[in-house]
This record gives sequence, structure tokens and C-alpha cells, in this order.
Amino acid sequence: MKGKVVLVTGANGGLGVFVAQAFLDAGATVIGTSRKVQQSDFENPAFTAIPAEISTPEGASGLVDQVIARFGRIDVIAHTVGAFAGGQSIADTDDATFHKMFDLNFNSAFYLLRAAIPAMRKAGDGRIVAIGSRAAMDPGPHVGAYSASKAALVSLIRTVAAENKDAGITANVILPGTMDTPANRTAIPNADVSKWVQPASVASLVVWLAGEAGKDVNGAVVPVYGKDV
Repeated sequence: MKGKVVLVTGANGGLGVFVAQAFLDAGATVIGTSRKVQQSDFENPAFTAIPAEISTPEGASGLVDQVIARFGRIDVIAHTVGAFAGGQSIADTDDATFHKMFDLNFNSAFYLLRAAIPAMRKAGDGRIVAIGSRAAMDPGPHVGAYSASKAALVSLIRTVAAENKDAGITANVILPGTMDTPANRTAIPNADVSKWVQPASVASLVVWLAGEAGKDVNGAVVPVYGKDV
């Protein structure tokens, strides 16, 4: 990944820190974004923190403009932003929860890609890798808003793949099962974490899809379920 400019969303999140570090380890120039990302999150001169609110059109386009102005291009977008809410049936799901799930799990990707794709098409190359969820393909009870937002993300990424293959851009989505993050360990304290997906494994897959070896993979929906199959 040497010489590549990589934008990682959610760069200081439970998975994002692994993804950003994996790209840094591979020699990329990494721009990390989130609402509260800081330069001190990564002690690497190849890392640049740019805080942004990408669930709004203005925030997403402003971020892309900053990256293009400072680095000239975006070679890779690794989109790890997301959130989880559950515990309510569809009949009981309140508006705030529904809108939050779509803002963070779908709108953020839509606004970011809408802003970034023109520059990537102009460059004639690019890799887009988004993080979905097993729930997108295997929904369960009481997580309806979350599952629907992740399913919409899958459709979005596959559409982007189809629309931009002529410009040398690939777009793929990874669907992890429950990941072994501090937040999940806190939320599910008695779980068998040996079955959970390791964030480092997902990060390695993201880098592979973004690199030369993954150039022929496009429009893929990749399940990563760990031992909980």
C-alpha cells in the first residue's frame, strides 16, 4: 500500500483502530476520521486525523474536499462507521432509534461515497471497502432497524460496484459476525468470546481487498462469522 492515500472512517472505533493500523503497517498514507478522532490516536507520521460528521451531506463533502486539497486524491475508502441498537420489536421501535441506525449505518456511507466517487472516477482507479454486519443477511428478532440499515448498506455498495466498474473502481462489503471489541465484551459479559470474530482478521481482509491482490473482487458480500457459523 506504499504511496496509497487511504481514508478510514471510524478510525478510532473498535474495528477502525485495527483497520487504520493495518494500512499504516502496509505503508499507506492514512487519513482517519470520526466525530472525535485526534492526531494522538496513532503515533505514526503517515497518519492524519480529520474530525468530521459524515452522516450529513455537508460534513461528508467537506471531509472529501479537505482530503483532496491536502493529499490530491483518495485511493481507498475503508468505511467502518456504524452503530448498534436492539431490544425492540419493529412495532415498538421509536423514531429516534430508527433514524439513528440509518444515519450511522447507511446515510454516512451514501453521503461519503456520493462526494468521493467523482474524484475516484477522474483518477481512473479506487477501492471501496465497507463494513456491514451478518444481520444484513441473517436478521433476527428485536434488531429490525439495525438489520435493515445494514441490508441497505449492502445494496448501496453493490450498486456502487456496478456503476463504477468502467472506471476501474471496486466496491465490496464485509459482513462480520459479533466482533471481539471492548464494547461488545461490556455489552455481552457472559458470552463465549472464543467464537467471536477478531478485529485484526477483518482489518487484514480490508487491506487485501484494497490491494493489488484484490483487484478482481468487485461487488462481493463477504461473510466473516468466526466460529459461530
